[in-house]
Amino acid sequence: MKFTVAIDGPAAAGKGTLSKRVAEEFGFAHLDTGLLYRATGARVLAGADSVEAATSLEPEDMERDDLRTTAVAQAASKVAAIPEVRAALVQFQRDFARREGGAVLDGRDIGTVICPDADVKLFVTASDAVRAERRYLELSANGHEVTREGVLRDLTERDARDRDRETAPMAAAEDAVVIDTSDMFIHDAVAAATRVVRARLKAVSD
Repeated sequence: MKFTVAIDGPAAAGKGTLSKRVAEEFGFAHLDTGLLYRATGARVLAGADSVEAATSLEPEDMERDDLRTTAVAQAASKVAAIPEVRAALVQFQRDFARREGGAVLDGRDIGTVICPDADVKLFVTASDAVRAERRYLELSANGHEVTREGVLRDLTERDARDRDRETAPMAAAEDAVVIDTSDMFIHDAVAAATRVVRARLKAVSD
C-alpha cells in the first residue's frame, strides 16, 4: 500500500516529534526532509558549493551530530532558497513518499510542492514565543550558549526567509488540517494528527 502523510510547519512547532510518532503509530517510514537541507547547509559551511553539496549528499551526511546547531539551521534556510538546490533534492523526497508501506514526510513545502497529492496534509504551527522557548530549551540542554532573545531573533528571521522565498515558500496547503500546538501537550497533538490519518485510511480502504 502506498499512503503519504505530508506534515509542514515552521521550526520548533513540534512537527518533527509529531511526524515520528505518527509514523510509529501506523508503521510508516519517516523522513525529516529538513535534514537534507541541514546536511547541505553544513557542507556549505565547511566550504562546499551549495549545488554541489546538494547533488553529492551521502547518507552519512545526515548522521552528523552538528546538524541541530543554530548556524546549520540558518545555512539550511539559505540553501533551501536556491532553486537548483531544491531541484536536486526534490526527486529523492518524492520517491520516498511513494514507497510501499506508507510514508510520513515533514518539512516546509511537502503538501504544497513535494507531494501536492498526499493522502493527508497537516500544517503544524505555534506562536513565535512558544516556539522560541522550545528551541531555547532544546539548544541549552544540548550545551549551546544561546539567549532567549537571540533564539527568537533567529527563528523569526528564518520564518521570514522561508515564507518569502521565491521558490517553494513555506505555506499551509489549502486542504491541510492545521494543528496549533501552542497550548497542547505532545500527546494531544499526536492524538489530533492520528485521528486525521486514521479517518483518511478508513476512507481509502472502504
